Amino acid sequence: MPHLDHAAFVNSRRDERSLGHHTLRAYAQDLRTFARFTKTHQLNEPLSKEDILAYHRHLRDDLGAKPATIERRLVTLKSYYAWREDRNSALRSPFADVRISVRIPRLLPRPVDRDILRAVLQAGERAIAARSTPGADAAALASQNAVTLLIIKLLIVTGLRISELTNLKVRDVSPDSGQILVRGKGSKERIVFVPNRELQEEFQRYCQLRSEHGSIGAPLFLNTVGRRLRAATFRKRLRALSKRLGIEPHLTPHRFRHSAATLLIEEGIDIRMLQALLGHASLKTTEIYVRVSNHWGGSELIGMVSTV
Repeated sequence: MPHLDHAAFVNSRRDERSLGHHTLRAYAQDLRTFARFTKTHQLNEPLSKEDILAYHRHLRDDLGAKPATIERRLVTLKSYYAWREDRNSALRSPFADVRISVRIPRLLPRPVDRDILRAVLQAGERAIAARSTPGADAAALASQNAVTLLIIKLLIVTGLRISELTNLKVRDVSPDSGQILVRGKGSKERIVFVPNRELQEEFQRYCQLRSEHGSIGAPLFLNTVGRRLRAATFRKRLRALSKRLGIEPHLTPHRFRHSAATLLIEEGIDIRMLQALLGHASLKTTEIYVRVSNHWGGSELIGMVSTV
């Protein structure tokens, strides 16, 4: 498979389906892995069903890949060959007669423990207070600590993905109503509200400040040099916070999302409403949180955000 053909496929997924950077990068990596396999084993087109089965065994036995990784790489490959056949019907997909079952153990999401959430919120408040004293960089440091804490609170109560938050622009927020226009996976839009009154007021003050100092098309959340705060930068801040507080495993934005989803289930939200709020394409993904809620005592979470 020529590398340029791979690039054309990945570009088509980007243009036709508006897939995110991380998904596209995974596609490219999956195709490179298969290309190395075909080169090592001197496989030539047209590939056969047996070649695909051999690749499956290679992933499982030689590379020791996890079931979820095996499934993703085979799905990527199948999509690639379907795309290629669609462009040229003479290039038949070797997946036409292949039936591979990959058993993936269902792992429950891991919300952040309630006591840890409280410690994180309190640490955030202390960091803001400590940096509020007069000094050359005090204002900037306090601002960044405040932004970090605000994002943590929003993750906890809205269940947004970190990329959805960091990609927000000033114009995407209606401060008066606490309404946020979110662009999720595949550029699908949805409306999310900030349910906590005190957090809503804090968010309103921040949005007002940003609207006064930037255009409506400017990023809502900025980094230390006044540019859009990247999701990767926020993850680094969480890792540093985890290390400082001795939290293992370290905090991630997605664990806050799990906490929010589990809380909303415990509060009695309709499962389909939760699906819409989280931006899940499949209801099965959302239903996992019904089981998680049976093992997690986080019903005080929304109140906790404003009472630390």
